[in-house]
Amino acid sequence: MEGTLLALQRNPGLSVLFFSLVFRVVHRLLRLLPAPKAVQLDEVRCWKWRNLCVSLVHAMLTGPWAVTCVCLWPEMLNNIHSYYTPVSYLLLCVSSGYFVQDTGDILFSGHARGSWEFLLHHFLVLWCFLYSLYTQRYVAGMVTALLVEINSVTLHARLLLKLAGAQASQLYQTNKLLNLFTYITFRLSAQFYLTWYLLNNISWLDHSYYFLVTVVLMNTMILIYFYRLLRADFFPRRKLHAQLNGIHSSSTFLND
Repeated sequence: MEGTLLALQRNPGLSVLFFSLVFRVVHRLLRLLPAPKAVQLDEVRCWKWRNLCVSLVHAMLTGPWAVTCVCLWPEMLNNIHSYYTPVSYLLLCVSSGYFVQDTGDILFSGHARGSWEFLLHHFLVLWCFLYSLYTQRYVAGMVTALLVEINSVTLHARLLLKLAGAQASQLYQTNKLLNLFTYITFRLSAQFYLTWYLLNNISWLDHSYYFLVTVVLMNTMILIYFYRLLRADFFPRRKLHAQLNGIHSSSTFLND
């Protein structure tokens, strides 16, 4: 494993490119699976379905991976600045590859204008991840941030069910409650812990203000989406538009 780490550290850019190609292959393979009829009839929904399926694969892979890293090496939570392991560094390479692939998918598929929040989110994530890969700093912090991918599993499942028109199903109702629980437990908790850590150690951390600004922007995005999520799933209005329900829109914050 040490040899693998050295190879990745020598060429972090090539490592990220390799894993972005891996996720592109996953994207191609998932296209072979049948999509619901409600999705097939609409080009935008069809693209969103394929995009979310790849995001779900990424979340199902990296979420448990991040939890495992934190459980096996709890030092990560106490030293997000300089502590890391080969497994956690590899996780960061894999996840960075996904975000590069997803950014390319949004840009080259012609959906950039309607998905600007995704692009903003991916830019914020990638500049942090790439900084960590090239400097070996904040790797543990990035792994802690990836705990949010546990919530992304239920979040993406929610959106896929909505695209398929299955909001009335028992599966959607069960996932709705799981999504709320994981949003609070993993997404909000992880982000606020990182915010607290940065504020308490801002005087000595490398480029602390840049990371703090990034975290604050991310916090703003997830709080806005949390409000919309609660309003859509638990306090619906009669005239609630589809875009506020998180199906696909230029005004909806959706996280990877």
